[in-house]
Amino acid sequence: MIRLIRADDRHHWWNEWLDSRQSFPATGNFDLAANAHGVLLVHNDDRVESGEGLDTHQHRDTEILTWVVDGSAAHRDSAGNESVIRPGEIQRMTAGRGIRHSERNPEPRSADDTLRVIQMWVAPDTAGLDPSYEQRDMTGELASGKPIVIASGRPEHASGPSVTVANRHAVLHAARPAAGSTISLPGAPFGHLFVVRGAVTVPDVGDLSEGDALRLTDHPDIDLIATTDAEILYWQMDARAS
Repeated sequence: MIRLIRADDRHHWWNEWLDSRQSFPATGNFDLAANAHGVLLVHNDDRVESGEGLDTHQHRDTEILTWVVDGSAAHRDSAGNESVIRPGEIQRMTAGRGIRHSERNPEPRSADDTLRVIQMWVAPDTAGLDPSYEQRDMTGELASGKPIVIASGRPEHASGPSVTVANRHAVLHAARPAAGSTISLPGAPFGHLFVVRGAVTVPDVGDLSEGDALRLTDHPDIDLIATTDAEILYWQMDARAS
């Protein structure tokens, strides 16, 4: 089964400094597990104005993946981690038994430099873990244009360059294919393809543009053709959130 979600059909939440386009409704009183696809609970495409962001707040028993598209994101948490995340870098935070953190656009308000960030939440396969944090720069690997693993819970990816997710059923791929190139993504019981930038064509589905997504169920490998220079994120998942 293939379900196409157009960019304009996503749940939309905004205030004076945040514009959040959500592939799964996440702002408000929602049952995230009930709305999940596979183990993917949240997939937000957020734009944050300069000098603004989320003050310190708490999470628990969630794997939080952050992918910056434009600008930079400043992270600080109660475990003592502080970092700035830039395009091409993937950050993973395991909330585990509980962690507090803040995320902000560190540019001064006068800079008018909007942060665009994709934040994804995955259900862990073990509750009550120690909170932890990991960040990797994948810029070099992305230069090939081919799909690369940037986050995974599978043992075979433990020694690779990707960050480790506390769910053995989840793998996150990223690619920046050049216009005219074809890439292949692995089949899975659950898949979620998101077009971060540019445009692609998927045979038997059609054209997808920035912000469009495909939710796939029990699907074989899929090919896509970049009709412009593009960037995609793809979750390959073998289980459902419980």
